Amino acid sequence: MPVTLTSLAQIAALGFDDIIDVRAPAEYAEDHIPGALSLPVLDDEERARVGTVYKQVSPFDARKIGAALVAKNASAHIAGPLADRTGGWRPLVYCWRGGQRSGSFATILSQIGWRVDTIAGGYKAFRRLVVETLYDRPFPAPVIVLDGNTGSAKTELLNRLPGHCLQVIDLEGLANHRGSLFGAMGPQPAQKGFETRLAMAIAALDPTRPVVIEAESAKVGDCRLPPALWHALCAAPRIEIAAPLPERAAYLARAYADVSADPARLSDTLDRLRPLQPAETVDRWQALAAAGDLLPLAAELMERHYDPRYSRHRARVAVPVTPFATDSLAPEALAPLAARLAALVTEGAAP
Repeated sequence: MPVTLTSLAQIAALGFDDIIDVRAPAEYAEDHIPGALSLPVLDDEERARVGTVYKQVSPFDARKIGAALVAKNASAHIAGPLADRTGGWRPLVYCWRGGQRSGSFATILSQIGWRVDTIAGGYKAFRRLVVETLYDRPFPAPVIVLDGNTGSAKTELLNRLPGHCLQVIDLEGLANHRGSLFGAMGPQPAQKGFETRLAMAIAALDPTRPVVIEAESAKVGDCRLPPALWHALCAAPRIEIAAPLPERAAYLARAYADVSADPARLSDTLDRLRPLQPAETVDRWQALAAAGDLLPLAAELMERHYDPRYSRHRARVAVPVTPFATDSLAPEALAPLAARLAALVTEGAAP
């Protein structure tokens, strides 16, 4: 009997040993149910071939070719990734619409003796729940925004708050991007993949308790925030971290060590500021970068570029703000700083 998904939170409670995505690798790469194993019964080229035969020859010929390919690939999966599964293994299998691909693979697995189920409606049913969570409902919990100028350790402090029994959503972690021109951390998820990560994080929230989220623009790298979340961020009360510029510069130099360790990347990124800054300013920044003078470079970038942009944005947002001052962002200062921040949230001092 196919499993009908009624909520995102239900997935973790179903109790299957593995969730198996049998769609083609490109489909899996764009998005998939978190934790699902990719065991395609048709690879990208095979899927395209079967589709072409279906349209240009006949559905019968396409099904015949597809069946042979599915059997071949299923055999490889059973002899390979699934070779160590015991008789009591219980998998949940899905494809795009819960149709032939997942049904065929499930039939083969069930003939071995495994207790296998499929998802009614396949990935499309799961995607529908993601869309409902992000686009059809208001954000479910009270939001407190953690704000502060560049280099104020917002992300690191945010990720220390769960240790103090607070719930958070780390948008930069979900998007694999630090949210600035210098913020790339590797490949970002596709928009659908980001939305799945975000929807699962939202589904795990306790709606009766506040959730702390770092201040972001409407996009984190190339990942767009859904409107309900963006409106919740714009309307939420803020805690604004204030730290001296030298402390922020030192923190930024540590946090972005990956950028400074790649001179070509740093130079290319600085050049992308030329449409926004005078040529002589960017030339001076390039000289500082070439000389390895990272602290004055970080300080100037914040003072001349990032801080004014933050100020202009805040001037457009009329929400209550609680100042949160610190004299130090040194590594040893962050744990007590996070504890003080958690106390501020817990005690309700944030407006």
